Amino acid sequence: MRIVLLGAPGSGKGTQAQKLVKQYGAPQVSSGDLLRDAVARRTELGLEAKVAMDAGELVSDELVLALIRERLSRPDALHGFILDGFPRNIAQAKALNGALERLGQPIDAVVLMNIDPAILLKRLTGRRSCSRCGRLFNIHTSPPTADTPCVDGGLEHALVQRPDDNEDTIRNRLEVYDAQTRPLIDHYRKLGLLCDVDAVGDVEEVFARLERAVQSVTKQARR
Repeated sequence: MRIVLLGAPGSGKGTQAQKLVKQYGAPQVSSGDLLRDAVARRTELGLEAKVAMDAGELVSDELVLALIRERLSRPDALHGFILDGFPRNIAQAKALNGALERLGQPIDAVVLMNIDPAILLKRLTGRRSCSRCGRLFNIHTSPPTADTPCVDGGLEHALVQRPDDNEDTIRNRLEVYDAQTRPLIDHYRKLGLLCDVDAVGDVEEVFARLERAVQSVTKQARR
């Protein structure tokens, strides 16, 4: 299983990627996580990334690709991986394709987590976490109840909202996604790699749809 997860912020990519990891054992490869890890470990690539980040600049595509190539060369990724958060635009997609071809690990499928923008906005603006135990809630869809106590057993939740979960910031993130990342949908559809998954519903329901879609596309890719 070598797949890319596509979808707007809040579409559930991270949640579903974790379930895929648990089900199939393929590692989740997030460009953001790779950058943070490389910086923390002070690797050569990490130090190079830190220079750019400290200067308030974007880390170059070449550097991110180098991190991804290094990660995918590790033993646990030789039989599959789940790319989350990369590529973000057409140029990155083409560079990634070349890198994966050289590694002998071409993409099997690209999964689009499809969800209405209005639902996305509600999901993201409603996100809250308990300041006591860190448990995540959504005031619109999954508010705290007597059945969801804090880890310490208390029933009182002091809910806090992430600073970047306000409506203006979220609208800006969705606009950036539309401008930069949405064109990847047609790009991968033309390559015959795209499969659409309805990302609305219970986590388990969405995961069942995701599994069916991925299995269908990967079977076709390997014929």
